[in-house]
Amino acid sequence: MTQTLELPGRILFLSSDPAQIAAQFNGRNLPWDEVAALRNDVSTDEMTPQITGTLYDERLGGVLLIAYAAGGESPIGREQIRQGGFSVIVGGKRYGKGSSREHSPLAHKHAGIRLIVAESFERIFRQNCDNLGLFTSTDMGLIPRLQAGETASIAELLVGRDPLAVALLRYGGLLPYTRAHPMTPEAAAADTVAPGPMTLVEKILARHAVSREWPMTPGAGSFVRTDWRFSHEYYTGMIAHLIHDHFGNPAPMYDPSTTLLFEDHLSYAHRSPVHLKHGLLPGVQKLSQEHQAFGEQYGIRNHGRLPNGEGSEGICHAVMTERYALPGQVVAGTDSHTPHSGALGCLAFGVGSTDMASCMVHGITRFTVPQTLKVELTGRLPAGVTTKDLVLHLLARDDLRQGAGLNVVFEFCGPAVATLSIDERATLTNMVAELGGFTGIMAPDDITVEFLQRVRGVDVEIEPWMHSDPDAHYANHITVDCHAIDVMVAAPGDPGNSLPLRQVAERPRVGIAYGGSCTAGKREDFDQYFAVLSWARERGLGVAPGVELYLQYGTLAVRDYCETRGYLDTFRDLGAEILAPGCGACAGGGPGSSREAREVTVSAINRNFPGRSGPGSVWLANPATVAASAIAGELMSFAELQARHGGR
Repeated sequence: MTQTLELPGRILFLSSDPAQIAAQFNGRNLPWDEVAALRNDVSTDEMTPQITGTLYDERLGGVLLIAYAAGGESPIGREQIRQGGFSVIVGGKRYGKGSSREHSPLAHKHAGIRLIVAESFERIFRQNCDNLGLFTSTDMGLIPRLQAGETASIAELLVGRDPLAVALLRYGGLLPYTRAHPMTPEAAAADTVAPGPMTLVEKILARHAVSREWPMTPGAGSFVRTDWRFSHEYYTGMIAHLIHDHFGNPAPMYDPSTTLLFEDHLSYAHRSPVHLKHGLLPGVQKLSQEHQAFGEQYGIRNHGRLPNGEGSEGICHAVMTERYALPGQVVAGTDSHTPHSGALGCLAFGVGSTDMASCMVHGITRFTVPQTLKVELTGRLPAGVTTKDLVLHLLARDDLRQGAGLNVVFEFCGPAVATLSIDERATLTNMVAELGGFTGIMAPDDITVEFLQRVRGVDVEIEPWMHSDPDAHYANHITVDCHAIDVMVAAPGDPGNSLPLRQVAERPRVGIAYGGSCTAGKREDFDQYFAVLSWARERGLGVAPGVELYLQYGTLAVRDYCETRGYLDTFRDLGAEILAPGCGACAGGGPGSSREAREVTVSAINRNFPGRSGPGSVWLANPATVAASAIAGELMSFAELQARHGGR
């Protein structure tokens, strides 16, 4: 590797002022001291929106940041970055927020970007950059130097990075490194126990770490043995390409019986406005064919599409919790909401396509040891308030908005946890992704044991080590009084735009109400939909004129539960369209996505980044609020709906 990073092109500042963006594409090189405030929270949905999801080659370079929003505009067009001759991009805080999709850093690379400078990065995005050999830096002092014509040395760009990240970047990425340094899960130090008190995550790591060196301090890079690994159809084709390119075809796969595939994201693409409008269905079909062929080649179980072509067996995260993950295990998946399974007391986290390619071959995955944030939950959630409201409350906290939760483990504990079901716990751990965390976890307990027996018929004994020690070290400790939490919503644009619903003075009219996704397609979520809709039915109320209500199961088991409980007649009588399992509108891939910018949606999904669920505006809310808003025709809680119609 050369001593300096060659940066032959220009610097693109992701300004919050669209005029400055336009000026740069018109040839002006902005002086650093004239740049308006940099955009924070630039998401992967803006870098590579849903319409680019069928691509994983050099064509990605032409669509980089086409959904970028500044000043209410989308100032970046197709091919503008690549044709503009830029080699450096500069952003604000939490660059790469959102999905684990490796399409986003790969789009940077194919657009000619060699270096990304930002005040802070989301973990998965930066790790994906490392895996591709794409340099990143949080040293904003580089900018004036580069503008003055100085060079950036490789050594200084690697300062502060852990030795593994340094090694990967020097080798040009993860796969060249692992090819030169083959490892196997059998090398894992399964019985390693560090001296002194440990958190639950540290204990799980001690039993899965490939390295026998301990302690692995926060920030240290290592590899860990995975008990389960999974991919869904957006990424399997890319993974197959990477595996065969680097390891041959056929490749030596690690224990295919512990690898899983899911076709959950695009099983309703044939009814997705964005996929139909942009002619994406041939690309979707190709992704599906490549996904299925890969599974068949290596004997990997595929939880696929249903025979009638509508929906799938279930969303990956929900199925992992219902059927596979167990306390104390390590689960890696190609999706940022993989922490869902942390509700069972396992270490579950999202990875990119390169990480998964290596993981499928070796059975291990790269891991940067995180710090742990202790979130102590006291009190009890009031009636009508759910863990979705608790997550939105956390998103509104100033300390977490300022990055206190970035790349850490959220360990939820305290007396309130004992009052929460596994479904409600899963909402918490699932949406750690929106909080910027590495993963979320709760120590397993009697509720965990009961869930595994009732739902899976599995008898599990909680082992004595499966908890954090009383004197374990935490990066921080916050306490939340659950009793003080109100019904919450998140205004359009970002889940961090959270506030109590009662503070929304002007209630928007809604045209779409969507209940579903991994976050809100579980059994107890459907209990909430039914509670509202059955109450409305008893009073002769129905879905408001002009409102479309969609309810989508998370898994087939949830569908069976609803049928057994007799929910379906009520849902249908009130005009709800019931959808087979799938990610659907949450990923912009099915009914419930908006069609026009003027449309307003109230949704129980986990994120509302611009363009993610269509061109319209999306308000996030708990399941009961979604159902109540469908009846009211405007954003409204169940309690407010009851008050409007004469009480409970």
